[in-house]
Amino acid sequence: MTTSADIRPATSADGPAVRAVTDAAYHPYIERIGLRPAPMDRDHAADVAAGRVFVTGDPVTGLVVLVPHEDHLYLESIAVHPSAHGRGVGRALLTFVEQRAVSLGLPEVRLLTNALMRENQRIYARYGYEVVERRVEGAYDRIHYRKRLRAEA
Repeated sequence: MTTSADIRPATSADGPAVRAVTDAAYHPYIERIGLRPAPMDRDHAADVAAGRVFVTGDPVTGLVVLVPHEDHLYLESIAVHPSAHGRGVGRALLTFVEQRAVSLGLPEVRLLTNALMRENQRIYARYGYEVVERRVEGAYDRIHYRKRLRAEA
């Protein structure tokens, strides 16, 4: 089972795997939402170079893209390769995201998902994320979430 201790910063050598895992994770949604999910079209090499990508597995089976802001940590993307579903990879990644926010002194994590990605909505609710709003942004109908964190004493 994957734990948050198994997660490390991505290196340039991980770039192709970051793209492959992202594409595999989001590809099933193309037909449902009628367009490519935004994470598939990110500049993965730039995200890796900027230190925003953290990966797990050898070969890589999961990843998160994190963007720190003044008052929150933004979870830009989370992706688990379909072959790793049910092995705790997603849970470990979400735990890591929360630990990272706390280590950066940030009081909450924010993220969004497409309104048609119903599976994600169930997952985020199960892990304590609350819906902040739903809004259409360009071609995307998105639900925005946040999770307030308690700093460790």
